Amino acid sequence: MSKPVLSRWHSAIRASSIIASLALALAACGSEAPAPTTEAPEASEVHAEDTLPMMGPERVILGFGNSLMAGYNVEEEQGYPEVLERALRGRGMNASVIDAGVSGDTTAAGRQRIAFVLDNADADIDLAIIELGGNDLLRGISPDQTRENLGAIIEEVQSRGIPVLLMGMRAPPNYGAEYVGQFDGMYPALAEQYGTALVPFFMEPVFDDPDLMQADRIHPTAEGIEDMVAATLDAVVDALPEEDTN
Repeated sequence: MSKPVLSRWHSAIRASSIIASLALALAACGSEAPAPTTEAPEASEVHAEDTLPMMGPERVILGFGNSLMAGYNVEEEQGYPEVLERALRGRGMNASVIDAGVSGDTTAAGRQRIAFVLDNADADIDLAIIELGGNDLLRGISPDQTRENLGAIIEEVQSRGIPVLLMGMRAPPNYGAEYVGQFDGMYPALAEQYGTALVPFFMEPVFDDPDLMQADRIHPTAEGIEDMVAATLDAVVDALPEEDTN
């Protein structure tokens, strides 16, 4: 497992404060919010014993995002990057996934730290998964500003020759048709503009299933994260560039 050299980002971040009336709405978009500490469920399915021997050169994937990437309120080995790494290895891929998620990050915060993350990665990165935007929604930030920040992050990653898989989010309907249209539409628009791979809605497998969501109804449980990995695994594999055989 490649660990990021950026642990001080995690210790420095402060929990976002929200009003209770937003909690239900944000469950459909995956924005961050504090949750009471609960005992993390046992992870089970995706990280079963490897079924194939790992082969080929190491494939390094950067998981860059907010608490959905950082694994809010679950054990370290139950976060999305860690479960994804085990799932890829289960397919026989010599994969290493860097967890560069920071709880509470907005797209503006991600834009500020992306170059630092890339500069300090301890290996050449084959693919960057970008998952941000939920906290912008929470704070009522203009979708135009969110789109500008995400575009800048993508440009920084692509300028280093690294392909991108963009994880889309969705706004709840009570934000109004105009806002929802702008917010939801920016992810496919960015993917088309920059030629990136896209998962239309990162939270699709869990957002409407209370059994897969934590008590805050915003963050997935360990079991929910496994379902998210299972739902996005093929997209990750397809987004990886072909191995250099030279």
